[in-house]
Amino acid sequence: MEDWITRVISARGGELRELSYIFCDDDYLHQVNVAYLQHDTLTDIITFPYTDFPLVSGDLFISTERVRENAAEFGERYEDELHRVMIHGVLHLCGQSDKAEAEQEAMRELEAWALGLRPDSLRK
Repeated sequence: MEDWITRVISARGGELRELSYIFCDDDYLHQVNVAYLQHDTLTDIITFPYTDFPLVSGDLFISTERVRENAAEFGERYEDELHRVMIHGVLHLCGQSDKAEAEQEAMRELEAWALGLRPDSLRK
């Protein structure tokens, strides 16, 4: 999986330094969201960058509960939704925003592109 993520970062013009994925539950991620971002909402991922692009380094906090619920809601396999969320955070570290509607659309297109780069062993 590391090779896949590294390939996505390289294709975006970046250089991977260090990524930490922290898998947690909804309650923990909600506490992080309130404490650090002042957002009183549930989310599937929060990304904290430690460098500026083109260097890619950061912590990615992922709620596995939220990923499981989203997968069920969207009719996706859990693993596919988890990979989408993971690469979503990586794309943020590569400078892709998703605040405005056009940015959200661009993010979805980039997620689809990046998911297409996964090796077959991750798509089964």
